[in-house]
Amino acid sequence: MLLHLSVFAGYIAPGAGFVAPIVIWQIKKTDYPELDEHGRHVANWLISLVIYTAISSVLIFVFIGIPLLIILAVLGVVFPIIGAIKANNGEAWKYPLTLRIL
Repeated sequence: MLLHLSVFAGYIAPGAGFVAPIVIWQIKKTDYPELDEHGRHVANWLISLVIYTAISSVLIFVFIGIPLLIILAVLGVVFPIIGAIKANNGEAWKYPLTLRIL
């Protein structure tokens, strides 16, 4: 559960929301095998979010980027909370709209 919620560390320190989940995942995945699946889901979501944000930033010039950035901001808060709730219930939740990279 903390792995999913560590995404919010970025609100405290810039970049921590990207680094903290990946560090937790890499350090603890051998101790807790089920954490490996959660870590992959979170890392894939973070990478996808960066890609979608970059694309939306470029699309600001055609006026569709601003609504897309707002949607991404909402999803960036909602998805980790849902993932944390599911992880607390013992389920691995695949974030929707995520590119499968890892």
